[in-house]
Amino acid sequence: MVPELLGEAESKMTKSVEALRRELQTLRTGRASPTLVERLSVEYYGAPTPLQQLATIHAPEPRLLVIQPYDKGAFGAIEKAILKSDLGLNPTNDGRVIRLNIPPLTEERRREMVKLARRRVEEGRVALRNIRRDAHKDMTDFESEKMISEDELARGEDQLQRLTDRFTLEADKLGQAKEAEIMEV
Repeated sequence: MVPELLGEAESKMTKSVEALRRELQTLRTGRASPTLVERLSVEYYGAPTPLQQLATIHAPEPRLLVIQPYDKGAFGAIEKAILKSDLGLNPTNDGRVIRLNIPPLTEERRREMVKLARRRVEEGRVALRNIRRDAHKDMTDFESEKMISEDELARGEDQLQRLTDRFTLEADKLGQAKEAEIMEV
């Protein structure tokens, strides 16, 4: 009973940390990275579509992203989506590809990005705590229904706390690595 709950909690926590990792990859640093724009939602024929489904994206230089749409009709929609995003980038279109020059971040913008990264990490920690709370509630319900003993509950709580601590530490490490990457000049 308890091992199944712990396994389910571990699975959910793993997914939560992976979601945090993907979220942090979309934050802008000084270098060009295709992950910066590939999940950008583009209004394509009336449906929001991720940019990575509409074009190939690559970074030929450290400060340049090149977006090559599969369909020539998507140029305007892609440019509009980039301009509406919070990336602060201006696309240039030569009829074949869209180029995004990634200017170096100012000190003030770097600090804003670090704050945003910290906020996202805190949201990840909250998600982990919510998973722990739900699993703990299930364990106490099992104990009150006499499906598990008090000793099993105590051992389960201890294992759940160690699991939560492990994933929280992993989320913190992801956040620290992203902060270092953002502040790198």
